[in-house]
Amino acid sequence: MALTGLVKRFGEKVAVDQLSLTVPTGSFYGLVGPNGAGKTTTLSMATGLLRPDAGTAEIHGVDVWRDPVKAKGMIGNLADGVRLFDRLTGEQLVTYTGMMFGLSRDEVTARTADLLKIMDLVDAAGTPVVDYSAGMTKKIALACALVHAPRLLVLDEPFESVDPVSAANIEDILRGYTAGGGTVIVSSHSMDLVQRMCDHVAVIAAGKLLSAGTVDEVRGTQTLQDRFVELVGGRHRSEGPEWLRQS
Repeated sequence: MALTGLVKRFGEKVAVDQLSLTVPTGSFYGLVGPNGAGKTTTLSMATGLLRPDAGTAEIHGVDVWRDPVKAKGMIGNLADGVRLFDRLTGEQLVTYTGMMFGLSRDEVTARTADLLKIMDLVDAAGTPVVDYSAGMTKKIALACALVHAPRLLVLDEPFESVDPVSAANIEDILRGYTAGGGTVIVSSHSMDLVQRMCDHVAVIAAGKLLSAGTVDEVRGTQTLQDRFVELVGGRHRSEGPEWLRQS
């Protein structure tokens, strides 16, 4: 993926400011930043959900906004806050998604069964998604993102509300996906997760790219957490107000 000069304004606020970033094929790329940094806006522009005011986004040489059908066919997207067709059952939702991407009935049936098993959702396959827990909803959304075997998987906070066992299973799936040549971009607040799973990372704040490269290049001799705080600022070294201390 290549993002070049992306700009997005909401009224007077510049949410993303001339952001350029290249994500190597086959990488596990972390996108980190404080709340309001522009992560979700950047990913929305990169995947065809939000039109940029300026700049371009390309997936394997295909312009996301000039040829959206071809580009989106290569993208699996788990976007934060996007509503699912939650009156469908889990099985119906994954099947419907696969058929929208042109999979045959037999192929989508087999893939849906595999994904429900991997996500530990077999027992909930016939349950409407509206009745799923937050963690189950996250997993069924990930199954929908994977069903058409995309070349690029874009995940916005994929482990939020997911239990540790399911998170470990999802991590294994994603590692296998990148080992097979797929590319993952993950937006997360968890520095531990990014440092553990990602080989590349980009730090953004106030819509600007502050640092990008391999995880080792970005963190240097520090932990990724410490380097992140150093880059974005805002840490207040204090013991807190006196009334909070127990004496």
